[in-house]
Amino acid sequence: MIDREKMRVFDLHSHWGTRRGYRLRTDAERAQQPKVWKSTATYVTEQEMAGYFRKNRVKAILDFGFTKSLPIDEVKEFHDYALETQRKYPDAIFGNWINIDPRSGTAGVAEVERCVAAKAGFVGFMVSGGSLGVAASDPVFDPFYGLCREAKIPVLILVGYTGSGAGLPGGGGVRLELCHPRHVDDVAVRYPDLRIIAGRPAWPWQDEMIAVLLHKPNVWYELHGWSPKYHTESLKREISRRLKDRVMFGADYPLFTYERLFADWEAEGYSQEILGKVFCRNAESFFTGLGA
Repeated sequence: MIDREKMRVFDLHSHWGTRRGYRLRTDAERAQQPKVWKSTATYVTEQEMAGYFRKNRVKAILDFGFTKSLPIDEVKEFHDYALETQRKYPDAIFGNWINIDPRSGTAGVAEVERCVAAKAGFVGFMVSGGSLGVAASDPVFDPFYGLCREAKIPVLILVGYTGSGAGLPGGGGVRLELCHPRHVDDVAVRYPDLRIIAGRPAWPWQDEMIAVLLHKPNVWYELHGWSPKYHTESLKREISRRLKDRVMFGADYPLFTYERLFADWEAEGYSQEILGKVFCRNAESFFTGLGA
């Protein structure tokens, strides 16, 4: 069994539990939460959110998710909110993923630069190709990737099926094909010295994602958004074998609770050594390599 009194957890990807930062913004989106994630929308204060992380021995990296569709001036206000909250609770919030529409051009690049310069904790760049309608391999991202390479910060590229838009007309505009691992492979080839994290289980292209991970040493993997009991058999097998040093935990709080995810991971029968790698040690190794 997991010793939860001693277990440390590095959560590579979660969202905000506060009303201001909550990922699901519309009534229609929140109505889908019980169907897709088996949870309901409730809000907490920043202090309560940090307290929940501490209770579960978690240090998290947070993402708003919705800011990529906002004008840059509005995005700045949310980024300032994120940076200030991280400064208040550095033991619970490791940092933030910056999620910007690449078609914002130089203004978007400048905003990433501003956040990196203003950071108190970690700042990374995130790509949500399916929601943006722009694949991670599109050259429009090149100025952002170039900045990340120079600043020595990683890029999180979302892959596979997403609960965002699931069950809504037209899938809420999300184009699943743009979440194919081929786009991660392309970016890894063009930027071999860029640290890349593929985010989410890549179903229905999980074997393709495993191939990219085995072939490209600058690509790592975090598994937010799914209970591990729904991982494919090939992924379950590789977590304790060829990918044992490359897979990292992501929760997708508050859509999932840590209590549920910890129990589900434990039920899969992984050894304490593997769980320790997934929950913490692989992430520590990844960020030590970045000097974070």
